[in-house]
Amino acid sequence: MNKILFILLSFFISQSSAAQEKNIGRVIVLDPAFHSLVDTAAKIEVLAEGFGWSEGPVWIKDGKYVLFSDVKKNTIYKWKEGEGLSEFLKPSGYTGRLPYSNEPGSNGLTINNQGQLVFCEHGDRRISVMPLSNGGKRTLADNYKGKQFNSPNDIVQKSNGDYYFTDPSYGLPKDSVRSVTVRGVYRVENNGKVSLLIPNLLAPNGIAFSPDEKILYVAQSHEKAFIMAYPVRTDGSLGTGKIFYDATPLVRQGLRGAPDGLKTDVQGNIFSTGPGGILVISPSGKLLGRIETTQPTANCAWGDDGSSLYITANMLLCRVKTKTRGRIL
Repeated sequence: MNKILFILLSFFISQSSAAQEKNIGRVIVLDPAFHSLVDTAAKIEVLAEGFGWSEGPVWIKDGKYVLFSDVKKNTIYKWKEGEGLSEFLKPSGYTGRLPYSNEPGSNGLTINNQGQLVFCEHGDRRISVMPLSNGGKRTLADNYKGKQFNSPNDIVQKSNGDYYFTDPSYGLPKDSVRSVTVRGVYRVENNGKVSLLIPNLLAPNGIAFSPDEKILYVAQSHEKAFIMAYPVRTDGSLGTGKIFYDATPLVRQGLRGAPDGLKTDVQGNIFSTGPGGILVISPSGKLLGRIETTQPTANCAWGDDGSSLYITANMLLCRVKTKTRGRIL
């Protein structure tokens, strides 16, 4: 191969690779402290697209891949660097006869202390658990005092093994009768006991602990859009909550989305989906900056070495690399 042909071929290969890369949005700095968390030149990479409503990403550290829900398609997908996208599980959240609702599938996912995959299931209205290989699902909880949940949405596990999850009514068919009259936040203890912890939110959604597990954050996705903070007592119950961050002004500015899924980094900063994409909030409740996705954004999860934030935004799976780290489950 002569030198000119080699140069031309190298150019076309590099141009083709660049064309295959797709980035969206931008990073917006609102406080100097943001610079230590996210580079202003950080790219929001689009890893996969074409979903009905992407949700609940979780990093699988042993296999080095991310799983996430498509709530509308009742499917969990897998994305792995170098391999791309594949179907992991279908059905993911509804095993009955269709049609059910327009969001029948799984929503929030997490990996528990035993390395199993835990599901919030809209259609089957339960919390379930499944080994990543060699086994089927079993139910962890599907009712409170004999009444079915609405549509479990997001979940987190405490270090002692207890689960805390939100149960709004987004996944119910419009004409269905709600069994429980509240849109609550619940705890499932190791012995299977289910307790209603928060009965008075209009639309509880994302949920996460502070790194020391002394605070439980709960997002409300509503026109009154905010993140609540509840002190966690030594027995696992919750004290009186307060508004940690009020996102209502951002909603009124016309930014798309509301507080939904959220995660904390090792320093206690909160990375929450919200109006405009991802809101980065200090432990004191100050908005430091935004990762603007240009899409209604549902959830996020730490992955890779703990510094990458995987984001489910509308029909997209995205990733942004940060300067901080979150806990890998």
